[in-house]
Amino acid sequence: MQTALTRLVGVRHPIVQTGMGWVAGPRLVSATANAGALGILASATMTVDQLRTAVREVKSRTSEPFGVNLRADAGDAGDRVRIIIDEGVKVASFALAPSKELIAELKEAGVVVVPSIGARRHAEKVAAWGADAVIVQGGEGGGHTGDVATTVLLPQVVDAVDIPVVAAGGFHDGRGLVAALAYGAAGIAMGTRFLLTSDSTVPEAVKARYLAATVKDVTVTKAVDGLPHRMLRTDLVTSLENAGRTRTLARAVRHAAAFRKLSGLSWPQMVREGLAMKHGKELTWSQVLLAANTPMLLKASMVEGRTDLGVMASGQVAGVIEDLPSCKELVDRVLAEADAVLMRLQTQSRPAAPAQAQGTLPTPG
Repeated sequence: MQTALTRLVGVRHPIVQTGMGWVAGPRLVSATANAGALGILASATMTVDQLRTAVREVKSRTSEPFGVNLRADAGDAGDRVRIIIDEGVKVASFALAPSKELIAELKEAGVVVVPSIGARRHAEKVAAWGADAVIVQGGEGGGHTGDVATTVLLPQVVDAVDIPVVAAGGFHDGRGLVAALAYGAAGIAMGTRFLLTSDSTVPEAVKARYLAATVKDVTVTKAVDGLPHRMLRTDLVTSLENAGRTRTLARAVRHAAAFRKLSGLSWPQMVREGLAMKHGKELTWSQVLLAANTPMLLKASMVEGRTDLGVMASGQVAGVIEDLPSCKELVDRVLAEADAVLMRLQTQSRPAAPAQAQGTLPTPG
């Protein structure tokens, strides 16, 4: 199935595995790439040296194109961009809009630039700056998310820009791929669906928690970091929502201290990191600290398997996912389902055979 996305990045199928922190590591990314989709390595939870090592590991596992996801506002974004260029990575994706200058630098080196956006105006901005494509995430998507559904946001963006648009938020099967293509998208991006594969390194106990979830168990809360964050509802989420300011601040300081030790950041740097994530929102000091160390909360679940202490970012589709295929099995299944849907639609759209062909009218002699 060839689309503007497959032609742009050189993959066989119009499917993207999103760059999920602590989840989208070399094993998942290379398995996705070998399955013919676009795997994206998550670098926000890596040091610069770890990123270079991870990129080289992916390259040792696959010869197919893949991407790296960056935080455009990171202080070392320039160093990370240099790794992408030096190592010949095909795609650079961004959770926040990269600067015009950063886009130009990457494009000059032949790197395809694909920011993720959550509003039409953001798509228009990055398209005007030279982005090659955009990933559009509707409110159904996991992690930090907006409140506009994919079915409303996607056609708005498709109509507003002249670059390939990849649909994200609520996709997990071939029917969704066909629906996205019908809206005018060039492919789909999936996070939770790839997290729940046998190639994902997420601990089995955490995967089991996702598989047991219903649609109603996936919630949006501001209690973790002050920003709308879609995740599985857990005792931790409930306690944060019900905690008073003093208790929340104490918890935030504990998490921040642990993350500071892991990351090597000073307390002033931690605060700056949290403030940088405010996006113009009014946050309490506990929320600023939690915003700065949200990666630690994700690590507790996605790496350490602590479903009681960690945050489990999740799209709403977790409530309808029931198995753990390999990336190849997943991609093959999505394509087979999409082909079946298209075949059925073509069959239904064919005109009825004329009465003569059905033998109900006499044949002229």
